[in-house]
Amino acid sequence: MTLINQLNLGDKKNFMASTTQSNNLATLLFVDDEANILTSLRRLFRPLGYNIVTAENGLAGLKVLEEHDIDLVISDMRMPEMDGATFLEQIALRWPNTIRILLTGYADLTSTIKAVNSGQIYRYISKPWEESDIILSVKRALEQKDLQALIHRQNSELKQLNASLEDKVRARTGELQQTVSFLELAHQNLDSSYQNTVEVFSTLIEMREQRAGHSRQLAEHAVQLGQLCGLDDSDLKNLRNAALLRNVGKMGLADSILNKSLNTLSEEQHKTYIRHPVIGEGVLMALEPLHEAARLIRQQHEQLDGKGYPEHLKGDDITLGARILKVVGDFHDLQLGRLLDRQLDSSAAQEYLFKHSGSCYDKQVVEKFQLLLRSQRQHKKNISELCVKSNNLQDGMVLSRDLVLGGKILLLSKGHQLNDNIITRIHYFEESLGDELDIYVYA
Repeated sequence: MTLINQLNLGDKKNFMASTTQSNNLATLLFVDDEANILTSLRRLFRPLGYNIVTAENGLAGLKVLEEHDIDLVISDMRMPEMDGATFLEQIALRWPNTIRILLTGYADLTSTIKAVNSGQIYRYISKPWEESDIILSVKRALEQKDLQALIHRQNSELKQLNASLEDKVRARTGELQQTVSFLELAHQNLDSSYQNTVEVFSTLIEMREQRAGHSRQLAEHAVQLGQLCGLDDSDLKNLRNAALLRNVGKMGLADSILNKSLNTLSEEQHKTYIRHPVIGEGVLMALEPLHEAARLIRQQHEQLDGKGYPEHLKGDDITLGARILKVVGDFHDLQLGRLLDRQLDSSAAQEYLFKHSGSCYDKQVVEKFQLLLRSQRQHKKNISELCVKSNNLQDGMVLSRDLVLGGKILLLSKGHQLNDNIITRIHYFEESLGDELDIYVYA
């Protein structure tokens, strides 16, 4: 007796109600050449509030898909004329957003492998099935489909926000809550989407600061320095994410604060400004994969002598990743004029770091950073690059610098290899902007 049959009537209704709460409008298609199988599936799922459609073979199933919007298909493997693997492969090609589940027996291993590879199925379920298992599989699959649609909508909304900075400022608090909600949902079933989300959010922060591509340059420095300091791959990933999102807590700052250097802020403005590491941590703490990055963001302005903020941590109480982020972040901010009332060049910024090492900065981290910068300068001397127009681009060329549109939007990062499709899109962007881009590639 299956789990659902063992429940008393009241418990069974509660189980069904909780299962259908978010998916009661979904349309399911069952395809099987055995009428009793279709009857069993219809009897199992119809009380859960789904719209049910059935077909007795693959060809009939394709016809149903042509005439109806189907959210999820459950298909048997062994059917006449067209087997389940071929049927699901056709769905993957023509209706890729329709979720595909395969019913199969133990003897169908070869066909199942074909369905996994060609039909890109969500999962397969062995016959005879457990009712609770197949119900839960459908529920989770539909939740993932809803989640993917939500992510698509959220990304579209983020792009629209970029079009009007003033609107974004007015709605800044709501945007952050919306973004956190989006990231939290994405974590449930789409862990791989986190890194894409970090990249998108980093671009949004850059556009708020009008510093296209800067976060990626800083993150590259941080990861390279982290490697020299002996961080493992997991810590390097956390450090990179922290570097990309280190200014997320500044998204809510007024322009009158954001556009000033730190040492020119009024006392009240300074109190508001130094809250940004805590706010940045709070934005990300609901997302477990970004917990460590959030901790680094909170500690990024701590100093070895305990005179940093927000917690006045000292020495080794500050994590190594945060000490690295402090050195690299201040090196870049000194050159951008964010710390002092003047901009320093690279040499002067290095001198500043060295002068304050042991008090503000970890001396060993500063020394390793200076070694890294010297190595990069030498490497740069040995590499030649060309500045070309888009008409002279060729398939296989590699960007030697970030490609930035309108001085604000990062189109392609340094190191990206070009192909014919990308070159065509660059032409399109140039035509839209009415301007020619200077594109730097390795010679």
